[in-house]
Amino acid sequence: MADKSPWLVRRRRRPEASLRLYCFPHSGGSPGEYVRWADELPDVEVWGIQPPGRGTRVMETPLDSIDTFVQGLVESVDFAGPFVFFGHSLGGLTAFETARALRAAGRPLPERLVLSAYPAPHLPHPRSPLHTLGDDELLAAVNERYGGLPAPLLADPELVRLVLPAYRADFTIFETYQHVRQEPLDIPISVLGGESDLASPYLPQWREHTTAECTVELFPGGHFYLREHPEAFMQALRKLI
Repeated sequence: MADKSPWLVRRRRRPEASLRLYCFPHSGGSPGEYVRWADELPDVEVWGIQPPGRGTRVMETPLDSIDTFVQGLVESVDFAGPFVFFGHSLGGLTAFETARALRAAGRPLPERLVLSAYPAPHLPHPRSPLHTLGDDELLAAVNERYGGLPAPLLADPELVRLVLPAYRADFTIFETYQHVRQEPLDIPISVLGGESDLASPYLPQWREHTTAECTVELFPGGHFYLREHPEAFMQALRKLI
C-alpha cells in the first residue's frame, strides 16, 4: 500500500535499505525538495509526503484542516519497517500529529521525530492570520515573513494560480490548529532550527511531548536555514537517523 499511495513519492527505490525517512513538507512546499536527499543518504529510502494540491496531485483540492490531512494520510499509507519522520515548519506539526494518530490506531511508530522550525504545538500563535488575505497580499506576506518563495513563481501568474490554493490551505491548517493534550509520545524527538528564525525560542518546549530524549540544535540562518547551510544540516540529519 505504501508504494502505491498517491500520498507518497520517491526518487530512488531502495528496498534493501534498513530505514525509511518520510518527509513532511512545509507550507506550500513540494515533496520534490526532500526526495532529492536520497542522493545524500545512500543507505536510506527517502519518501516525500505529497498531499492533495501538490506535485502530481496539483489539480486535487488541498486539505485545510489537520484532522482531514492526518486521516487521509494514515488511511492511505502503511508506514513499513523501521522509519523516521522529518517535518519542516508546518511539516513538523503534521508529522507530530501523524505519529499521535498512529499511536491511537495501535500501529507502529517512527523510531524518531525530527522536527524543524516549528514551535511546540501547545504554545499559542499570536501572529496575525494569513489565510484570510487576498491572493496578492497572501503571497507578499508569506515571502516577507518566511522568505523562500522562488522568483519564477512570483513572476508567473498562471503558476501562482495553480499553487496558491495549497498555500492558503496550509496556512489555514496552521492558523486554525487547536492543540489537544494527550499523553506524551515515548519516542525521541530531535528539534532543529535557524538561530534567527522567530520560531527558535519556542523549540525547547517540545520536551513536553515525549517521555524519551528531546534534543534541540540550532544552525546559522533563518526559517529556511537548511537551504542556507545544506551541508551542515545534512550532516546533522545523518547523525540523527
